[in-house]
Amino acid sequence: MNLSAANHWIPLSDGNSIPIIGLGTYSDPKPIPRQTYTSVKAAIDAGYRHIDGASLYHNEHEVGEAIREKLAEGKVKREEIFYCGKLWSTKHDPEMVRPALEKTLKTLKLDYIDLYIIEMPMTFKPGEEFYPKDENGKWLYDKSDLPATWEAMEACKDAGLVKSLGVSNFNRRQLELILNKPGLKYKPVTNQVECHPYFTQPKLWKFCQQHDIVIVAYSPLGTCRNPSWVNISSPPLLKDEILNSLGRKYNKTAAQVALRFNIQRGIVVIPKSFHPERLKENFQIFDFSLTEEEMKSVEALNKNTRFVDLLIWSDHPEYPFHEEY
Repeated sequence: MNLSAANHWIPLSDGNSIPIIGLGTYSDPKPIPRQTYTSVKAAIDAGYRHIDGASLYHNEHEVGEAIREKLAEGKVKREEIFYCGKLWSTKHDPEMVRPALEKTLKTLKLDYIDLYIIEMPMTFKPGEEFYPKDENGKWLYDKSDLPATWEAMEACKDAGLVKSLGVSNFNRRQLELILNKPGLKYKPVTNQVECHPYFTQPKLWKFCQQHDIVIVAYSPLGTCRNPSWVNISSPPLLKDEILNSLGRKYNKTAAQVALRFNIQRGIVVIPKSFHPERLKENFQIFDFSLTEEEMKSVEALNKNTRFVDLLIWSDHPEYPFHEEY
């Protein structure tokens, strides 16, 4: 793959394509106003063309405003921007899928998005409450019917509201529920999962390759060290000696080495940063490459440990991480 800052799109199985690096826009439940707007504008100026968002992040209005501003300036054309939105777990009911996507489009003020994915295979009690709980603080789950949800996603593609469809946090069995669905019209083109040198996902990656599903890596640099939702038993990825020594060799940071490792595997990366300098730095991964031997040494760092283990939902019947992959 001859990727460059100017041309770093890779093909998807449905005939569309996806930029191999994107900007993640996840922010805490109470985002700092305008932070996302400023970051998305800075990212587009730096060369990013892929923005990863979600209604769950409560900042899609800022993402949309930033994209529209850059379109109006003539900095980019709409077809040069790739936006990924997500269907949240309280909207899996087939009747709710299209209205959820339409709400995203209305918030972004765009006519279509490029990729719409089921954010998690776990279904929660349908409704407007993102995190439904009963009066005792117990999670309110609902029975999942992923093939039915997928059919409603397919109808959104047929209606021209979205170009490509994918999933996130799905294990092999859950992917097979969709792939083996009778009357399947469109198969998932992506599976967005945690993936980085400490968690290389070899088996899931191989399975996805066999089915022409591109892996999109969230937390490609590890993640924040917030013990309320992050497994901090693994040391911080970016302090790793091998990543840092390779960084010194190429005059790059450990983060740039970690991102380069994934894109050389054909894995899309969506590092999140609201820091203008880091945001630029993360994009500067097209002017060096790791040798086969160096790739193997980074691969060998795999500890098979998730930072984002979502254990708060581990009693959900469709919790995806009980299975090996």
